[in-house]
Amino acid sequence: MTRLIAFNKPWGVLPQFTDQSETPRPTLAQYIYEKGVYPAGRLDRDSEGLLLLTDNGKLQARISNPRFKHEKTYLAQVEGTPSEDALSQLRQGVTLKDGPTRPAKARIVAAPDWLWPRDPPIRVRQSIPDTWIELTLTEGRNRQVRRMTAAVGHPTLRLIRTRIDKWSLDGLRPGTWRFDAP
Repeated sequence: MTRLIAFNKPWGVLPQFTDQSETPRPTLAQYIYEKGVYPAGRLDRDSEGLLLLTDNGKLQARISNPRFKHEKTYLAQVEGTPSEDALSQLRQGVTLKDGPTRPAKARIVAAPDWLWPRDPPIRVRQSIPDTWIELTLTEGRNRQVRRMTAAVGHPTLRLIRTRIDKWSLDGLRPGTWRFDAP
């Protein structure tokens, strides 16, 4: 039977089970005790939120392959307040160094009332406001959300993935996980 784990990856945790660096960093092994499961996709060390793990190679490939266009939804706390023009650019697709992105869904949202504090907290600049936006992508390039928001003039300060296709972060605190239906 296929196992699928939904994990709320805390900030600073590598999305892998081992770390070969000279200064060891936290990995999935400190949170996930199930053997034989592997991440379906990635979530950068400095990003938080939903990471799926499975023991089924075909499911892992289907979830992580951009060809299947699974929607991935993120909450991004960005520097400044994006204009309608900046949001429109995100919706149409942004040209990055590795080529144009697919169009994204993008909208400003209220600061989430369910959000946990981040340790360490993000940097705060009193003269520059910050805004939360919700972005939904159907591809998963390296640091794509961060690069897209920077390209439209609003660097990402904090990034949380809340959903991958039908799977969501709902009810998971940082560092916790649950089995989910594949």
